[in-house]
Amino acid sequence: MPPSNTTPRSLSSLQPLDTRSFGGPASLWLVWGSILLVWVVSLLSWRLWLPAPDLLLLVIAFWCLNEPRRVGLFTAFVFGLLLDVHDAGPLGGQALVYGLVAYGTVVLSRRLARFNVVVQALHLLPVFVVSKAVYALISAWLLGQWVGWTWLWSALFTVALWPIAYILLHYLPNRLHDEVESGAA
Repeated sequence: MPPSNTTPRSLSSLQPLDTRSFGGPASLWLVWGSILLVWVVSLLSWRLWLPAPDLLLLVIAFWCLNEPRRVGLFTAFVFGLLLDVHDAGPLGGQALVYGLVAYGTVVLSRRLARFNVVVQALHLLPVFVVSKAVYALISAWLLGQWVGWTWLWSALFTVALWPIAYILLHYLPNRLHDEVESGAA
């Protein structure tokens, strides 16, 4: 097929060759379904082990970065309060941690959008460490004794899971959507 010699009448009529690469907003069902699923998983007792990664914090940080209009500080604070009530811990402790991570993610969002997944994880490492350190200091103050350094492993494990969360929440839904559109699924 010979190329068309039609020229656009204005620059505003030009369209990119592949608009799927820019990606649209994620499905509302995917965003809230993933948050609610991970929240239910977070209610299990394994999360109380101090070095365990905080999966809910990871998913909320991911959506704060990729869907800031749907998930933000309020969502993080509410789910932090829900975990505080579930754990019967100091009310507002987890809410503060979740709020700090959501704020840090939103503040770094423009910078994080320019980098690949590994560099994003390295940029988020201080955000997760500082938020967990604040919670450890509050717990030490309220309990009257230092809780140790095992909380640091939680932040490191959470950051290590960032690429996996990115693949599961970003690439996998887009790939499934493309397969459905092409009729391969």
